[in-house]
Amino acid sequence: MIQAKEHADFITVTCLEWKHLLEEDGMKEIIISSLTFLVKQDRVSVYAFCLMSNHIHLIWQILGDHKRSNVQRDFLKYTGQRILARLEEVKSPLLTELCVNAKDRKYQVWERNALSVPLYSDRFFFQKLDYIHKNPVEAGLCRYPDDYYYSSAAFYYQNVKNFDFLSHFNG
Repeated sequence: MIQAKEHADFITVTCLEWKHLLEEDGMKEIIISSLTFLVKQDRVSVYAFCLMSNHIHLIWQILGDHKRSNVQRDFLKYTGQRILARLEEVKSPLLTELCVNAKDRKYQVWERNALSVPLYSDRFFFQKLDYIHKNPVEAGLCRYPDDYYYSSAAFYYQNVKNFDFLSHFNG
């Protein structure tokens, strides 16, 4: 088993200008696929997640000799490219809203500088875990956290493992 060198991180990634790019389940599946790949490659352990229509929350831990900045960059680049390809495929009007014509790219999916906070204590870890799971309830998407499919809440509340990439924080 590959060991982690650092603490787990709470990370929030926001769609450009809070656009609802992840509203369609197919877009959320792009994120799920990428997280699954990263876990299978022993680059991360994912302890919690919630995919909302315009942002993502994760608690993950970088494994082995992988660098946090590289894993995060690769995750955002890959998912951004796949989301753009899907928008092009369906000729979505959202594509024009993502046009930034920057020096290094024509389109942008994610806001720059995703929030990443190291979770140094159990108390802080559980606070973020609770926050992630309550996000869909606060947004009015469900009544109970474990009712929302694209979240790890059912994994923790009901011991239902809908997503193979998830690991329990207790090992």
